[in-house]
Amino acid sequence: MSTQLTVLKLGGSVITHKDQREAVDDDSLARACDAVEAVRSADSRLVIVHGGGSFGHHHAAEHGVSSTDGTTDARGLTAIHRAMGELNETVVDALQDRGVDALPVRPLSVAHRNREHLDFPAGSVAAMLDEGFTPVAHGDVVVDSGRGGTILSGDDIVVSLARSLSADHVGLCSTVPGVLDTAGEVIDRIEAYEDVAPALGGSEATDVTGGMAHKVRQLLDLDVPASIFELDDIETFFERGAAGTVIDG
Repeated sequence: MSTQLTVLKLGGSVITHKDQREAVDDDSLARACDAVEAVRSADSRLVIVHGGGSFGHHHAAEHGVSSTDGTTDARGLTAIHRAMGELNETVVDALQDRGVDALPVRPLSVAHRNREHLDFPAGSVAAMLDEGFTPVAHGDVVVDSGRGGTILSGDDIVVSLARSLSADHVGLCSTVPGVLDTAGEVIDRIEAYEDVAPALGGSEATDVTGGMAHKVRQLLDLDVPASIFELDDIETFFERGAAGTVIDG
């Protein structure tokens, strides 16, 4: 029997109130977890990755850490990691409360970066899936050669795991209904970055915060189509394997 694998990212802005320090958006998290519970089946597997939202980003800003700017301050890196762990615990608990056999995956302990190359071993995640668990990873800090520690975004983790595990479906649940064109309308499909560069700030736009341009570039490099959609379309994504904007390079 064919077993489909889906990698789903829950954006930090979806499950937290980003304008409030370490504040979970309980209603949105519940909706997302309800959708996961509804689609559980024996012939499908799911990996969940969530962003940092108001948990990771506030601490990262305080310590001057980003995906490119690192620190050797162990206390600062630990503060970010602990905050992300608290959010991860909340997400895992919410899933388990609904009967989903979720297990946490803490990137700091398994991944590292050597400048532009990310090494995120997927063996433990694959083993969890084989035993019927739902791995739940999160954006985190990681040791970065020559930089101390830097931020590893949830988007980077999604792309790495989707590639390593040969995912069938990839979805990023965001606070916007998809990638928007210059008129503010959702773009149904993207097959080349140049087609949407004007809407995303041009092909040479600097994108150090992991914004939409960065997401699109990364997802275009995957071997399977990926979707960017809002929470209202999460059920559609699970039903059809696509929603919002489909990115297929």
